[in-house]
Amino acid sequence: MASVRGSWTDRARNPPIPPNSGSGVCMMNTSWRDNQHPSFILFISSFLSANSYRLNFLPIAADFIFNNGGLSVAFIFVTNWDCDNGSAVFDRAEKLKRQFRHLYVVVSVPTREQNDSFNHSYFKYAVELGSPTFVPVHDPEMGFEKIVKIAHAHGVCKRQDAISMMKNELAQAIGSIEAISKASKGFILENTDLSVDKAERIVNSLFSVSKDEHHRFGVLFAVPANHDYFFDLANFIR
Repeated sequence: MASVRGSWTDRARNPPIPPNSGSGVCMMNTSWRDNQHPSFILFISSFLSANSYRLNFLPIAADFIFNNGGLSVAFIFVTNWDCDNGSAVFDRAEKLKRQFRHLYVVVSVPTREQNDSFNHSYFKYAVELGSPTFVPVHDPEMGFEKIVKIAHAHGVCKRQDAISMMKNELAQAIGSIEAISKASKGFILENTDLSVDKAERIVNSLFSVSKDEHHRFGVLFAVPANHDYFFDLANFIR
């Protein structure tokens, strides 16, 4: 047993995920925890800490729930496949997939017999591909590494989608500002006797923030609803 603990400790100290990649929260089911060997719980705690995840113990429906980048991913984690009670895992997965949009079932099948039993059960219960996704692994520590990798990947995708959306919205906003600026110049020319040069000076005073500053600070401007403001400014420029 000492050699196994040493293996867990080494893998926790040298996680396969880049340092500080997580910065999320991991919730562990208290009942699941109580059924595991204390040394494995220690491995999980150390592994999460090394990957910047905060661990909480809660009476949740799944075995694990990760929140990374504002997105929750749930896991059923079977650390030792029971060849005589495979139906329990599939029944539970069927129930939980209605509660969690992102659900994975990680199953440890260290022996050939367990692997064959799992494969037989998978096809017996006609699991819909990817609903949920089943991930067979050789041992529990590999299984937990897979869990963290999956949760992290979801978090990265979520952040990238959010950044892309923000960039698109900011680009649209800047385009709208430029359009408003041109429209404002036209309004001034149509409703005053000012020259083109003076109309441009008025518009530039209203829209003085550059594109770079918009990207840096995300500042948005709106044209004053009261167009009389233009006339006051026009008189001032005269």
